[in-house]
Amino acid sequence: MKIMFRLVALYLIMSGPVLAEKHEQTVLEYGAQCVREIGYILPFDCNSGTNIPITINGKPPAENETPLQCDRPSLLYPTKDVPGQCAPYSKILNLSHGNTQISAYCKRNTWRQDKSAYYDEVNIVLHNVSNGKTCWFQSRGAGKEGIDASRVPPPDEKLPPGGKRSAVEFWQTPTAIAQKSNCISCHDAGPFILSPYIAQVWDRVPTDPWGKYSSIGPAFESHHLQVISTPGNSCIGCHRIGSEQSCDVYLRLSAGKPALKSGKPPPGNNPLANSYPLNHWMPTDNNMSHAQWDEANIRSVNALLSCCQNKNRKDPNCTFTPIATSNRTQ
Repeated sequence: MKIMFRLVALYLIMSGPVLAEKHEQTVLEYGAQCVREIGYILPFDCNSGTNIPITINGKPPAENETPLQCDRPSLLYPTKDVPGQCAPYSKILNLSHGNTQISAYCKRNTWRQDKSAYYDEVNIVLHNVSNGKTCWFQSRGAGKEGIDASRVPPPDEKLPPGGKRSAVEFWQTPTAIAQKSNCISCHDAGPFILSPYIAQVWDRVPTDPWGKYSSIGPAFESHHLQVISTPGNSCIGCHRIGSEQSCDVYLRLSAGKPALKSGKPPPGNNPLANSYPLNHWMPTDNNMSHAQWDEANIRSVNALLSCCQNKNRKDPNCTFTPIATSNRTQ
């Protein structure tokens, strides 16, 4: 009997770490870890943010209009049951303080009044420039009625004020975010992504293009990121180039090329968005002719795309480097 008891105890001791690894963090557990290791988030009202402009051939859409295509569509592709990437009155907020960078994106998928309290999605990137740690938050499904974002709760808030939604009700679990939204694969070079859409309000977005960078929490921390470089490459002078969605999507789109899988430009692009200079994202203050841009950059773009193809690690000109993190390199 004593031998059996000892065997059971030994099994429990040995299986403890395995069981612990399978534990899925709750919203509050993840929120508490992120606040503890990165920094606090205060409640906020999405309507206090800055509108991200939507234009069609340089002009705003008509009242009550959600155009299917526009000059600078959002890169967050809609699902098939929402109208498009060009709904007006989405907003961006910079809630940063000290070493804590906080970018909040309050997204509209359908037309709503500018100051309506209802949005279709709220996303937060929480990043610390000192230790590089990063967390991801995405609101739960809103349905056709939208989600009241007049008070977005901090993800570690246990008890909200009376009548307000709690963090558990508002935010998806970290496991759900990691499985569905693919945040890290898209944000493969750093916590913040520039596109023609977000470039319109880039002064309201915190940036850390060369800093330490890692995602914390069991749902995210196993994802190991690498960046690509080639000798004398002009594309990596201002920021890193990631080896995941940057390879398959962003690098190509930023040079007027279609995304790798679809072979097409984004569905929200109108003819103006598909023409130079709007289909060439960088530099943001681009005043070059198309020929001048190609002369300055196309060789660097093609060199990186060659490395991206089948993750060409045998080419001596392609260098794949783990992104530096707070306590290790991934």
